[in-house]
Amino acid sequence: MSDALARLRAPLVTRSNALHAGAWWLWALGLAAAASRTTNPLLLALLVAVAGYVVAARRTDAPWAYAFGFFLALGALVVAIRVVFAVLLGSPIGGTTVVFTLPEVPLPDWARGVRLGGRVTAEALVFAFEDGLKLATLLVCLGAANALANPARLLKSLPGALYELGVAVVVAMTFAPRLVADLLRMRAARRLRGRADRGARSLIAVARPVLEGALERSVALAAAMDARGYGRTADVPPAVRHTTTALTLGGLLGVCAGSYGLLAAEGAGFGLPPLLAGLLAALGGLWLGGRRSPRSRYRPDRWGARAWLVAGSGVAAAVLVAWAGGSDPAALNPPAVPLTAPGFPPLPAAAILLGLLPAFVAPRPPRPGTAHAEEARP
Repeated sequence: MSDALARLRAPLVTRSNALHAGAWWLWALGLAAAASRTTNPLLLALLVAVAGYVVAARRTDAPWAYAFGFFLALGALVVAIRVVFAVLLGSPIGGTTVVFTLPEVPLPDWARGVRLGGRVTAEALVFAFEDGLKLATLLVCLGAANALANPARLLKSLPGALYELGVAVVVAMTFAPRLVADLLRMRAARRLRGRADRGARSLIAVARPVLEGALERSVALAAAMDARGYGRTADVPPAVRHTTTALTLGGLLGVCAGSYGLLAAEGAGFGLPPLLAGLLAALGGLWLGGRRSPRSRYRPDRWGARAWLVAGSGVAAAVLVAWAGGSDPAALNPPAVPLTAPGFPPLPAAAILLGLLPAFVAPRPPRPGTAHAEEARP
């Protein structure tokens, strides 16, 4: 019995069994899709807790692994800004439970429909809080992917059709991790010099050098890749090139249309066919486009059973939450008027808890202090 449990236990992460970076992004995007279907603060808080637990259980000590805390702070800031805007500018839902009244500033006729100050109702505050918490949960889910996925390994796994965009992709994907690493380094330097490393004044003092350093290092890496011939293409027949362009652009349009249909409040059933057709067309275009970029890979990351489980848990959570929203929409989106306490629907909650699977099946990070050297290698 103990041998069977030992085999089921997730192994320590190594170069050979490291989880594919795309699996982490699919898992995070699945949780984000589930968050986009609900405004129930209890379910949104559960999503944040699930993402936070997985990050705490499976993140390494690499520089990008500390990005999750910054995304949590950014989410809290989004919620605060949304509530402040509702207080100052009012809310379209109105309400009858007046909490307090601000002095209202008279506006000219051309600004009709906009107000500054006036009554602030409890319904408007609850609506603004739930709306801001929804956006904050989306940011937290993306922050979890940034903290868990190695950006160098994700770039290494890009399809051949996207190699021409390598410079832009490198700058976009390495800017945030390097920004976090530089910020931690600058704060440590300020502590060693006996200066304050927290607060608004400290943040303003380090903001400019941190932004400049992160951008310069990202651009330097992109320039080094470009100098080594990254993104070079081979000659292919014009028919293949035109077919690749048509399939890729048409597939992306189908994916956008299908995603909009699935995320809309109504008509989710009409969004699935164009989404599937767009995915097939885009995959065909990427496969044909890969013929233009002859490139060998050294030790490519394998998409194994654990990657399927991690990605599938996020996709399953999104699908089950969307299905539960179709059967009981009031449970996932409780009305703010009249003001009622949100319920805790068991089926969507169980679907969200499926997102905890990566904390048990993904390879475990090594001891602190040894993961950075292993994970930082592309």
